[in-house]
Formats: sequence, C-alpha cells, structure tokens
Amino acid sequence: MVPAPVEARARPATKLGHSFSNRFLILLLVGLVWLVPGFVDGRFAYAMLAWDAVLILGWIADLLKLPKPDQLSVRRSWSAPLALQVESHAEITVINHSRSTIHMRVLDYVPSFLRDEPGSIRISVAPQGEASAQYAVKPRVRGSLSLAQSHMRYQGALRLAERWAMANLSQEVIVYPDLHEARRHALYLMRSRQVELEKRFSRIRGAGHAFESLREYREGDDFGDICWTATARRGKLVTRLYELEKSQTVWIVLDTGRLMRTRVAKLSKLDHAVNAALALGQVALMTGDRVGLLAYTRSIQHRIPPERGVTQLRQLLDTLATVREDGAEADHLFAVSCLMRDQKRRSFVVWITELAETAMTPEVIEAASALLSRHLVLFVVIGQPDLHHAAAQRPSSVSQMYEVSAAQEVLHRRELLLARLRERGALAVEAPSGELAPMLVNSYLQVKKKSQL
Repeated sequence: MVPAPVEARARPATKLGHSFSNRFLILLLVGLVWLVPGFVDGRFAYAMLAWDAVLILGWIADLLKLPKPDQLSVRRSWSAPLALQVESHAEITVINHSRSTIHMRVLDYVPSFLRDEPGSIRISVAPQGEASAQYAVKPRVRGSLSLAQSHMRYQGALRLAERWAMANLSQEVIVYPDLHEARRHALYLMRSRQVELEKRFSRIRGAGHAFESLREYREGDDFGDICWTATARRGKLVTRLYELEKSQTVWIVLDTGRLMRTRVAKLSKLDHAVNAALALGQVALMTGDRVGLLAYTRSIQHRIPPERGVTQLRQLLDTLATVREDGAEADHLFAVSCLMRDQKRRSFVVWITELAETAMTPEVIEAASALLSRHLVLFVVIGQPDLHHAAAQRPSSVSQMYEVSAAQEVLHRRELLLARLRERGALAVEAPSGELAPMLVNSYLQVKKKSQL
C-alpha cells in the first residue's frame, strides 16, 4: 500500500542550465561601494573593476567545480500509505556521484490535493554521498493522483555559481480512505469479547442458532435450552450449547449520487461514508463474515461479490479509494434490483445514503422497503450539523423565524421517513459524520450478538 520509491538521474532544466547565485549578486553590489571615493579620485574605479574581475573569476572557478546534472540522482519515497485527511511524509534523497560538496534546494511538484505548495527542502550532500529530507502532505481527495518532476538548484563550496536541474519523478499514487479510523475500530473489536466469540466459535447461552454440543445443566442456564430427550436418557438435566452462526453475508451499499457531494466537516458525505464502510468491512472480515460492496448512481459504479479473508479486505480498500461522487441523481430502485438478483439468501445490508428534500416519499425509502422482505437492512443517513444548528436557534426577526421553521420541518420530515422504515423492520438511523463509523461497528456487533440474521 505504500507507494513505491521512484528514482531518476537529473538533467539540465534549461539550455544554459546555470546562473549567478544570490551571494554573487550581493557581492557585486558591495563592489559599488568603490564608486563613493571614485568621485574624489578616479583610481578607485579601477579597484571596483578589480573587485568585479576577482568575483567573476571566482564564479567561473565555482561553476567548473559544480557537478554536472547527470552526476546527481534523486529519489522520492514515502513513509506510509497515503490516506484521506491523514498527514504523511514524502522523503527526497539526493545521491551525489561527484567529488564536490553541493548545497541544494529541491522543489517537488505535487498535486494541490496533497498540499497547497510544492514540497520544498534544502539539503547539503557530501562528495560520493547522499542526504535526505522530508516534507509533509495531507491528502484532501481519494483515488489516483499523478506526481510530476522535481526541480533543483544547487551550489558549490563558494556558493557563487549555481546550476539548475530537474529529475523526472513522475508516478501514480493512490490515496486511500482513513486507514487510522478503520484500524482504531478493528483494535477495539479485538479487545472486546465479541471477537473472541467469533474467531474461536465460543459457546454462548442463548446466542446463535447453530447447535454445537450437549453438556450437563449448570445453574444459570436457560430452561429453554434444556434437551429433554437427552435428559430422559441420562436421568439428569442436559443443556444444548449453541455457537454463533459463521460466514454470514454483509453487503455495504454506497449511494454516490448528487446528494452525497454535500460537504460536512471539510469532507463530502461520501468521504465520511467511505471511511465508515472501511471500518465496518475490516471488523466484519475479522469476525469471519463475508463482505461485499455495491456503489451506484444511475448505474453500478463498483461491485465486489461477498468473500472472506485478507484478499477481500485489500480489494475492498482499493475499490473504496476510487469511489467518486457523481453529479447525477442515484437510481435506488435499480441498485436494489441488482442486489436482490445477486443476493438470494438473507444478508445484512448496510445502506449509506441521503434523503432528497421532496414533498413526495423519496424513492430511496421505497427501495429500502423492497429489501426488507428478504434482508435485514441498516439504513443510514448522515446528519447536517448546520441544519440542526438552524433548527435550534431562537428567531429574532420574521425572516429568521421562517428559516428556523423550515429547518425544523425538514428535520421532522427526515425523522418521519426513518420512523416509517423502522415500522417496516429496518434499522434506520441518522448519524453525525464524526460518529458514523462507531455507529456502524456497534450496530453490526449488536446484530451479531442478538443473532438477528
């Protein structure tokens, strides 16, 4: 997942490829001091010319000692995988194949989605040596990004002359969803009792429906679990033991349509949904369930059939990195028909979407209702903080009164739509963007614990 290092030999940036340094220009201006006494005695002008001549000779000597660009190599490497809104570092390494010390400034041109300005570093490299420096990046979008070349200016020991060079460090990097969020919830699950029950298939009284074995009755066992036929044969109470069902199917359905482009807390709603989907997918795969993904707008954008294991997690991660918002309205009924066609057996469907503000019942509500005949559905919409803030205001004017009333009416309508789904058997919630991932993980664990599938 960490982008591969890329290395290239430097080459001249322009036809001339060299120039005067700032130090040279400053010293040249210092030589103009000789003009002041030159107004009194013209011989001081010769001193100024001598100063300039020495300075130019020093510049020529310094330039001749500077290594040619092809004697330098530049390498870009990465400290960690690139993840959305997570700071990472790129390392620039300069390898000096010459016998001269160089002092270099490197400008690494990266997309504005990684950082606002080009990565800038200053390093000094000894003869036949190498040196490295880092700059920080913080991706603002997911998916594949292209990085271009790096430009360099380097000087020698006197720092009078400098050469301009460039290195072709073009490469494609992938920005993944927030990996730290997913890892945090996975570690939480590993520390909890639930993961032990799932990974070792531990016995739980009253949990699960899969018969495991019989044992002698113990105080506290549920009377409903007593096996009366075995009790009659042995002459003492015998209890049935059950284990949690294994290899259940979890479908993560992502709406990537127009409504998911709304930005909340610097990210789009789809970005929050993708981060939460990755956290849920990692937890579900660790418990042994089969996880699939369906991302759609007017058509199916991405589809991953349900599978288990580390390979499925990597495929899920790579696909979520490339999920993009679409300007079109999503076709929810089409997505449901595809899911019903592909998934015949009962499964747990986690659907992250948004509700359209319309006087009629949104299509997504009817689509989710159609799923309930066969599947257990967790229907999730991401809350709007500004809408809740507006609804909680105390109006001080007539116009503000209308705004507050409109916000309250929208919130009330959203709650009514979610309540309608709950009445039909769905698990329907509206979650703040910052609590979306914990809510999905906790809801999944509750479903597993109660054996609702």
